[in-house]
Amino acid sequence: MSSAHRTLRGFAILILVSIAIVALRLEATLTVLYLIAKIAFLIAIAFFCYFLWREHRSDIDTWPTRARWVFYGAAALIVADVAALSFISETGLDAVAFLLVLAAGGFAMWRTWRDQHTYI
Repeated sequence: MSSAHRTLRGFAILILVSIAIVALRLEATLTVLYLIAKIAFLIAIAFFCYFLWREHRSDIDTWPTRARWVFYGAAALIVADVAALSFISETGLDAVAFLLVLAAGGFAMWRTWRDQHTYI
């Protein structure tokens, strides 16, 4: 029963914030904050990827040249895909293309990683 009250309180806060934004005509400010949040999210993703790379770079350096090119190329493709979707107007076809490119890059990275860690 107490969780229902917390939910109602949360919705009430959202309604009050929405009313304040409309009443004070802060739509432009909200748009700027949204753009800053998008950029911060991209930076956070890049920071996370950098830490993963730094942790495993000695491992990746032992791979053959072709495997490294495929792995790093797929990572660059995924980063470019996320950045492109962040700064274009999303439509249905854009979302489908985003998911297909993301899946292709992810599969290339996974397959390369798996092939380099399979000892036969």
